[in-house]
Order: sequence, then C-alpha cells, then structure tokens
Amino acid sequence: MWIYEKKLQYPVKVSKCDPRMAKLLLEQYGGADGELAAALRYLNQRYTIPDKVIGLLTDIGTEEFAHLEMIATMVYKLTKDATVEQLKEAGLDAYYANHDRALFYSNAEGVPWTAAYIQAKGDPIADLYEDIAAEEKARATYQWLIDLTDDVDLQDGLKFLREREIVHSLRFREAVEILKADQSEKKVF
Repeated sequence: MWIYEKKLQYPVKVSKCDPRMAKLLLEQYGGADGELAAALRYLNQRYTIPDKVIGLLTDIGTEEFAHLEMIATMVYKLTKDATVEQLKEAGLDAYYANHDRALFYSNAEGVPWTAAYIQAKGDPIADLYEDIAAEEKARATYQWLIDLTDDVDLQDGLKFLREREIVHSLRFREAVEILKADQSEKKVF
C-alpha cells in the first residue's frame, strides 16, 4: 500500500541534550492535540466523509504519522545522552521509572493518551470543523514549543511542523467549501 523510505519527512536535528524540552514535546506525541490523535482522527473520519474529500483525510492522516515519527526522533535525540539526574531535574523521573527512555504515548504532564481525544460526529462538515480546530491548536502548540527553546536546530524542525499544520488547516477549509457547495446544488432524482 505504501512505499516506505527510511528517512524522515524533514530532517530532525538537535544541538544539545535537553530533557526538559523533550518532556514538553511529549504534548505533540501523545497529547489531545498531538500527532497521534490527529492521524487517528482523520483516518477514522474517512468512513463517513463524502468521496469528494476522502482522499484529503487519507493524505493528511498518513502525513500526521510522519510528523509523529519526527516528534519521536526529537524526543529520543533530546534524551539519549541525558543522565538519570538530568531526567529527574526535567521532571521525567516518573516517566523514566515506568519507561526508561522508551517512547510512551503521554502528554507533557504525563497523562497517557486516550481514545477520548478522537472526535468523530459522523456529520462531514462538523468533523471538518473539528479537524480545522485540531490543526489550529497544533499550530499554536508548535509556536509555543518554538518559543520555549533556544536550540535553533530544534526550532527548524518545529517550524516545519508548524507550517504543515497551517497547510492542513487550509486544506480542511477548502474541503468544507466543497461540501457546502455540494449541499447547495439542486439534486434531481
């Protein structure tokens, strides 16, 4: 079904070990507005969306998995050389006790990911507005993460992800307009 290239969608670089920033990035890994929730939301909504826009949900949903991989890489690189003391100082001691350095779907507060984050109303326009909101919340979170680090290499990857959220939001807005136009067409049976 897919051709997998063993490279990230965009190169991930970090300049230094920074467990504090890794903890904050977990928000986009397993948080309510993170990449996993987005990917699953869009791929799930495909089943009740009109054929005219189903491909959009497939494309963006699978791209969100690529973003998830980028976030995982960032978290890994930011913590791989950290000492246990540095992890404790960053507030990751409970995380470390449970998972060592393995990635686990949780938000920055340590709350595990839950399927309750996935919204699906079954009304295509309602679902697309939910998707627009999700993309805008992710965009805002990426901006705040950019503001929280002085690592220009890390900022570069986060800026790429922020820009993709903007593109996704615009594409979902276009899909809403397509469906609204379709609804207003006179149907003859």
